[in-house]
Amino acid sequence: MASSKASLHAAYTAPCPPTAHTFAAPLSSAPTKTQDVQAKTAYLAELRSKVTVLQGDINVFLTERMEEDKTAAEAQGRTVSEQEAKEEENYGEERGLGIWNAKEERRQ
Repeated sequence: MASSKASLHAAYTAPCPPTAHTFAAPLSSAPTKTQDVQAKTAYLAELRSKVTVLQGDINVFLTERMEEDKTAAEAQGRTVSEQEAKEEENYGEERGLGIWNAKEERRQ
């Protein structure tokens, strides 16, 4: 039986314009049932690191898409609302602290 190369995949599709993009990160072969715990642990560590790499690739891609969308909107004369600008400024930031700060503001 021939073994195929394992890889981690993620797919992005957008309806407008029709866009599809696939992300992939190669993996070593999955451990078999007969392999020891150390081999399985090494595989899981590799899988975890590849997920992080894939997540970084996806974030870069989506950031580029957001910039393209923003440029296209500006070219059509549309402007970003104050709320959208605030959301974009905070995009990707830690949310927990923001929630805590909002609760603190309400108490004052």
